[in-house]
Amino acid sequence: MNTLTVAVARSLVVAVLFAAPSFADDEEELKKDLTAVIALHGLPCGQVVAVTVQAESDFLASCKDGNRYRVYLNPAGRVVVDKHD
Repeated sequence: MNTLTVAVARSLVVAVLFAAPSFADDEEELKKDLTAVIALHGLPCGQVVAVTVQAESDFLASCKDGNRYRVYLNPAGRVVVDKHD
């Protein structure tokens, strides 16, 4: 992955992580941001339709196509997207 993609993904996740997803509008923004982060990692999703906040900086995203991903920051501050079964 090139440096620009990593920088954009990191910026999106940082923005997502500091947002307080407490209202419906905030949740929709979170879904859009996670959709973008997953796409920037080159993984299939289409659109995030549900999000579960597992911890601070740790999200479980369910996609329209049935895929599920864990999106989080690792201890080094890098955005990580793992396939979740």
